[in-house]
Amino acid sequence: MVSPVTVVKSEGPKLVPFFKATCVYFVLWLPSSSPSWVSTLIKCLPIFCLWLFLLAHGLGFLLAHPSATRIFVGLVFSAVGDAFLIWQDQGYFVHGLLMFAVTHMFYASAFGMRPLALRTGLVMAVLSGLCYALLYPCLSGAFTYLVGVYVALIGFMGWRAMAGLRLAGADWRWTELAAGSGALLFIISDLTIALNKFCFPVPYSRALIMSTYYAAQMLVALSAVESREPVEHYRLSKAN
Repeated sequence: MVSPVTVVKSEGPKLVPFFKATCVYFVLWLPSSSPSWVSTLIKCLPIFCLWLFLLAHGLGFLLAHPSATRIFVGLVFSAVGDAFLIWQDQGYFVHGLLMFAVTHMFYASAFGMRPLALRTGLVMAVLSGLCYALLYPCLSGAFTYLVGVYVALIGFMGWRAMAGLRLAGADWRWTELAAGSGALLFIISDLTIALNKFCFPVPYSRALIMSTYYAAQMLVALSAVESREPVEHYRLSKAN
């Protein structure tokens, strides 16, 4: 089991650009009512830095570990989704929704189907159903179905992220804790978006949405570091 101190020493420096870019976003706090390519770049910059974080482990690492590659691809779709959501008032909200739906499919695929953890899946299914029941009276038209599908996808992603979570014992891995925590924060962020857009104004919604979102993406990216495929496979590939 890797100690938290070792994790901070090895991964912390690679995350410095991400933390700086996140600070730039919150310090500038460009008005969302006036979208521009500058505001789009500032919003997407932390996600670009997470691309660099994964690439800093070597292209060979990504090529040797499909789960890490899928998380990287998910981050690419996330950046596209962020760009669309900057322009949501100009009619691009659905485009952003679709990009993040694809993101969750890649993340779920990265987390894998082992262990199955049916009890965790049942809990996530119930929570997803409750979230959709909360939103349903506020939805109309195509959003009635689109939001329903999206809730199912993010709920499925959350199930797969939390399925392997063990908080104690010899099988404990910090990357599984990162994946589960990241999925939970992603759900909180997206639920806040939905409530604020479709139901009622959420106080300090933007700060809550973006802080949980950036933290979620960072944790998901961190979960790729200790890949779910056997480490020996990567060592052998480097040796060859």
